[in-house]
Amino acid sequence: MFNTKNIKSDQGSTRPVISVGNHKLKINSISFDQTPYDKEAYNINLHVETEPVEGEFQGFLTDHKNPKSKRYKGQVGRVRFSQYSYQNKVLPNGVSLKRDESALKAMVFLADTLGIRDELDMIESKTIFEFMDACSKLFKNSAYLNMCIAGREWENKAGYINLDLFLPKRSREETPIETLDAEESKLIKFNEGKHIIRLVKKTVEKFENKDSSDDDDFDLF
Repeated sequence: MFNTKNIKSDQGSTRPVISVGNHKLKINSISFDQTPYDKEAYNINLHVETEPVEGEFQGFLTDHKNPKSKRYKGQVGRVRFSQYSYQNKVLPNGVSLKRDESALKAMVFLADTLGIRDELDMIESKTIFEFMDACSKLFKNSAYLNMCIAGREWENKAGYINLDLFLPKRSREETPIETLDAEESKLIKFNEGKHIIRLVKKTVEKFENKDSSDDDDFDLF
């Protein structure tokens, strides 16, 4: 006989992944990952985790390839350090950006925030990739930080909308990361209208007399 008396509802259960918003997070690791669209462009990804979640919560496996591995005690997420990738390029205003130098500046900002700049300055590596690996070890399991997480919507092949998470741009007045005991908080307050880049779907217009040699009815962007 089927009966629902002992079946618990999943409604309201805590998801194992974080989303956009203001969060208290620690860094589990940092990766410097090549983008799929440009082999010379890279993203700095912060692999973060919340404080342990109480109650009935099942976090992701720490090793997804090993079903017997431990599970994360908190929600986890991958957050890009910047909305834009790190690459060598010249901006329309003539400013030249250098990938490796920009990545170093990002690590300096993170170290200054955590108060471990001296430890960061002790790292010496032959390549930027070795340097970022060393940074991952340095920042691993460091103190919890207050963070503002923004996101960009994208649609997967199944038609579901997901969020690509990133830190919003900092300024002199506001910062996306700060310590929990900051004397004067300058943390960016999450604003859905400002900090979520919505997916814009283009409509396809059909023309009966369209020449088959013409381009497609939509442009990739």
